[in-house]
Amino acid sequence: MSVHELKRPAADARSPEQTPLLPDVLARLQHWAQVSPLRNALRHKRHGHWYNWRWIDALRAVERLADGLRLQGFDEHSRLVVSGPFEPDLLLLALAAHSIGAQVVAVDDELDAEALRQALWRLQPSHAFVHSRQQLLRWVAAGENSVAPQLLIAHQPLPRLPQGARQPVQAFGELLGAGETPRRQSYWRHPAHESQLWSEEGTEWPEGLGVLLAQWLGSGHSLAFPEHRGSASRDRREAVPSGLLLSAARLQRLADEIESRLAPPGSWRRRLCEWALAQPQRPLQRLIKQRVRRLLGFQRLDYIWQAPSAPAKAAAPVWLTEFKRNIA
Repeated sequence: MSVHELKRPAADARSPEQTPLLPDVLARLQHWAQVSPLRNALRHKRHGHWYNWRWIDALRAVERLADGLRLQGFDEHSRLVVSGPFEPDLLLLALAAHSIGAQVVAVDDELDAEALRQALWRLQPSHAFVHSRQQLLRWVAAGENSVAPQLLIAHQPLPRLPQGARQPVQAFGELLGAGETPRRQSYWRHPAHESQLWSEEGTEWPEGLGVLLAQWLGSGHSLAFPEHRGSASRDRREAVPSGLLLSAARLQRLADEIESRLAPPGSWRRRLCEWALAQPQRPLQRLIKQRVRRLLGFQRLDYIWQAPSAPAKAAAPVWLTEFKRNIA
């Protein structure tokens, strides 16, 4: 036994990266797959096209992933680390690990090399899911000087690994195995009366995985994701969500986006917008306000999730405050 193994610390169950999932999330998934098997459960934009998973597709994928994990030595004593933007494959893999009885941990995908080594040493994951090729190479390098996972699961096609790398890596598609593929949508079609949840977050939000699974599986509403963070604004306008599942940091960035889309302070166009906010009941003001909503993809917005313990800010951005006032 090496000195490093002798000094290996016990994983801290209270580590801030860890995301406790509700115990009944799998039962909720099974419920929606039974009562609404053909309704859309998940949507994700990939390579410029929207794809969707029905509730029955999501359940089948979780079952196949659980079988694939077991074949890789995954059991109730294992620990799965997920790292990357939230999207259907990450959520379904987390549910599969949870169904086996294992622990699921979310780790920020933008950690530098030293912080990643420390996280691996502290958490000691048995398996890990990473999103991008660049991220996979960072994890392989970090594992050389830390407690490497038994298996790295790569979401994207495998890159050429450094010569001499000993880290076992498997593509997500191989773990999922043969089965129905997500259905490509030639155009976005979402009934106006159905709710559409939206997230543009990733594992940098420590509580995010638990929030998304609780809100999605608790409501039975479809949950959509952008192609990547850079396209979130464009894809949100196509999705036209009715509910936002965003962290406090992402809400602030959304407020900054709203500010950037308005005319400069002091200009006549900016005064026109402020006038519209002050007297929204008039036709012209309503027209201006609706234009801002369309620019943001908020025509149908009626719900913004916020943590119950989130501190109230004294100076909330005026347009975001206006949207939330309308929702209330």
